Amino acid sequence: MRNKLIIGNWKMHGSVVENAALIEQLIQGVPSLDANTEIGVCPCAIHIPQISELLAGHDRIDIGAQNVNEHTSGAFTGEISAAMLREFPVKYVLLGHSERRTLFGETDEMIAAKFVAVANEQMTPVLCIGESLQQREQNKTESVLLSQLESVLKVTGKESFSKAVIAYEPIWAIGTGKTATPEQAQAVHQVLRHWLATHLGEVSQRMQILYGGSVKPDNAKTLFSQNDIDGGLIGGASLNAEAFLGICEAAQ
Repeated sequence: MRNKLIIGNWKMHGSVVENAALIEQLIQGVPSLDANTEIGVCPCAIHIPQISELLAGHDRIDIGAQNVNEHTSGAFTGEISAAMLREFPVKYVLLGHSERRTLFGETDEMIAAKFVAVANEQMTPVLCIGESLQQREQNKTESVLLSQLESVLKVTGKESFSKAVIAYEPIWAIGTGKTATPEQAQAVHQVLRHWLATHLGEVSQRMQILYGGSVKPDNAKTLFSQNDIDGGLIGGASLNAEAFLGICEAAQ
């Protein structure tokens, strides 16, 4: 049986003071949660050292990064390599988030290269995939998502790919207040699970597939109760300790 995994993507939010308060509240609330519920937080890169110190000695909350550069080093002003992240206790790295794809022009090829860089440093890639509202209305959801998966698999190979987490985030549901119904989300996750099984075999049954897109405490339980939804990649609600812990509780 797959553990539920809840990852908070803080995006470009937070400060030293705000982070300390949020982490303190999470540390206080986590002991009441099922030990099989895995939890991660992805602060801005500049705050990873602070979060590492705040979580020292607390093994229930893992740290993730929101992005990485595909190169090992070089003249890439403002970028951060996987090796740099690995100097801190970073477990997860988000890759291919729709905001990176749409706002910063990241291509499938770039995302695949970043995936390799993360895997080479023994961190867990969290590969984000999703379709736009127009693509959904044109019945292209499946072809778009599988193309995003295939573009990475053909570069990484099965062994590395099987160690990833997949996060399905319909673009039309991110930060809009709209959420796919549990049935809609499960239907997509089932397609993804089948594709993974076809390409990876039995290991696909152990891979975690998360749902993201306006997940809140009041809709999390019905989403997470679906057979192929293994948790969530949480945006805005992860900035509120009560809401985030409520979502984690719903995963139990």
